[in-house]
Amino acid sequence: MLIRLPHNPKMPYSSLSRFALVMVFLCCFNSLASAQYFDLQPDRRHVNIHFRMIRDLIIIQLDINGKGPYNFVLDTGVGLMLITDPKLVDSLNIANKRTIKISGLGHGEDYEAYVTSVLKVEIPGLDSYDVAAAILKTDHFGLSNFTGMPIHGMLGYEFFANLAVRISFRDSVITVSRPKNTKFFGKGNKIPLTIENRKAYLPAKVTLANGVKINDKLIFDLGAGHPLSLENVIKKYGMPDKFIYANLGQGLTGPVDGFITRVSEVDIGKFKLKDVITSLPFEDKNRDPTEPARDGNLGIGILKRFVLIVDYPDSALYLKPDQHLDEPFEHDMSGMEYYKTGEDFDHLIVSRVEPGSPADELGIEPGDDIVWINFKQASKMTLEEIDNLFKSTPDRNLFLVIYHEKKTDHLVLTLKRRI
Repeated sequence: MLIRLPHNPKMPYSSLSRFALVMVFLCCFNSLASAQYFDLQPDRRHVNIHFRMIRDLIIIQLDINGKGPYNFVLDTGVGLMLITDPKLVDSLNIANKRTIKISGLGHGEDYEAYVTSVLKVEIPGLDSYDVAAAILKTDHFGLSNFTGMPIHGMLGYEFFANLAVRISFRDSVITVSRPKNTKFFGKGNKIPLTIENRKAYLPAKVTLANGVKINDKLIFDLGAGHPLSLENVIKKYGMPDKFIYANLGQGLTGPVDGFITRVSEVDIGKFKLKDVITSLPFEDKNRDPTEPARDGNLGIGILKRFVLIVDYPDSALYLKPDQHLDEPFEHDMSGMEYYKTGEDFDHLIVSRVEPGSPADELGIEPGDDIVWINFKQASKMTLEEIDNLFKSTPDRNLFLVIYHEKKTDHLVLTLKRRI
């Protein structure tokens, strides 16, 4: 789930809109970006990196120029390392940086950003080569509010360009090795990838709810929290019978709006996933025409059901299913979107309420502070725990204590499957 924070200068992360930003930097600095990569230190055959999984984002720690650790989202949808926390400009003592303006993104506004010289990016057991970064002067993504912890940036293509990367979501471990030293799955499935403009694409077959079957080219997107996003489906095939209106995120171009529906089946290699929750974004009129043609993106809502080996050097993705493969896909059943704020991220604030939803029927409004959920302090719960409660079981009753208009309300929220 992607969240919109109204009237908040730190707008939340959108896996859709960040592509436009990254393309701008790549167009301006393609020569800088072309040779960036990581490699194992000479005495290592593999390296294990532990990660945290928060709201379907993979978060690793790294140092930059001898300082840190900093929390970065590992995101294959990012073609150039992005530092989203503007405070790092001063703390990293970046001597050589250039300022550029990004025009035409977001209702005619211009945004300023730095492009750095080469940084020393340190991940234990790995060496970085010629890795530079783009730094927005204002945080337009709001990743810290979205996750409830400090997030400093996003790392993408550079991490995957030269190595084979095995991701085990059950163990929260990334194992990095050179492709020649990688043990691939004996009973897994190899999916071909194409690498274009520093992003990976894979083929998939999708069966819509009306039975129409389509062959899609999808971005392999570890940074997208949804299972699947399809573009131009409404234009080509009409509105699905069942859908809900949704805010899919917030980016530099403004809110990413659209619908959420289900498709009957998604086929990836030999694997078939049923009744998949799918985002249908409205047409992006600001999309860069130089981007490769695509039909959407495959997000972590599907990918986390597998053990993955991502092998950019050999243009391949290896999938091995885990025990969650056949679990049903569920969406939020409360009708609320929310984020954490405060010095210690100890306030859970409602940002949007879907009209006609259970939360709306109770009179919950944007700006309300959720204090307790089922007799647990919301400040002590992770956003992942809260998400899981609100999409757990239809007709489940949840006891809420909410600070609303300078008074405390005690409410019983009955979950309802909306899609």
